[in-house]
Amino acid sequence: MGRGMAAGITQVTVDVTFLCMDRAPPGPIPALPEGYEIRREVHPAVSLYRDLYNRVGQDYCWWLRRVMGDAQLADLLGNPAVGVYILRHHGEVAGFFELDARQCPDINLAYFGLLPQWIGRGVGLSFLHAAIRTAWWQRPAALRVNTCSADHPRALPNYIRAGFRVVRVLREVWDIPDHIGLRLPEISWNPGLAHRSGS
Repeated sequence: MGRGMAAGITQVTVDVTFLCMDRAPPGPIPALPEGYEIRREVHPAVSLYRDLYNRVGQDYCWWLRRVMGDAQLADLLGNPAVGVYILRHHGEVAGFFELDARQCPDINLAYFGLLPQWIGRGVGLSFLHAAIRTAWWQRPAALRVNTCSADHPRALPNYIRAGFRVVRVLREVWDIPDHIGLRLPEISWNPGLAHRSGS
């Protein structure tokens, strides 16, 4: 991550791991602990989605949807091929995942995560398996997901444990606007690439 004198953009270099699952995992899946339920949010409001996205992704460099305009985001969320599923515990929101089937016949697990206060409560792996099962109910040709070096350190091992295989790893440079106020994590970066540029 690089910071210069000019305001505008901070460049962050991350390693992005692309994963794929070619068939539904065999056998039973871990059940959600008692009191948890998952429901699809039909036509979620932009404000609700932004609150989920921002809180879940605050510490993991989730920024793309932060810079997306409200109208564009509303169009995306209104697309029937995009599903937003919210995890609740006795009615209290605990996390969400998003399935994107716009690249049919594949489905992309576009976003997945728990709110910070729910991490470490023993629900993450069963929640991931529930997301995978929900995707395979739609009978895709393959289920895809990606993670990066800015993500939670358990993300990649958990995806592999759940049945995904690594397809490739790419180094990417992200131009993150400073005005969104995102807390950038300490991640690997290339000092030769990292700098700020003016808007």
